[in-house]
Amino acid sequence: QVQLVESGGGLVQAGGSLTLSCAPSGRTAGNYAMGWFRQAPGKERECVAVISWSGAITNYADSVKGRFTISRDNAKNTVYLQMNSLKPEDTAVYYCAAAGLVAMPLSPNYWGQGTQVTVSS
Repeated sequence: QVQLVESGGGLVQAGGSLTLSCAPSGRTAGNYAMGWFRQAPGKERECVAVISWSGAITNYADSVKGRFTISRDNAKNTVYLQMNSLKPEDTAVYYCAAAGLVAMPLSPNYWGQGTQVTVSS
């Protein structure tokens, strides 16, 4: 069993930056491909970024490409989502997820509880 705990969400102005962190517990994150999803009110959950277990493979949704960067530090057992040039439409609950294989979108085996990101105009 893997428990995923996100942190780093909050309120930011448009054009600003935030970094989300995901720290798995129970088992090491290094065994899993990881991803970040988001869900805005009234919309379907969207996979925005994925990364392979080694970090060698990353992929992004078109809506965030060039603005968001996913990375991982397996020594610290942590996955990050650096979000730059934030837009009001990036406002959503962001979820960390873990899966056996990297793919876009990811097919998670485990989910975090979510962290709110709000971008004001």
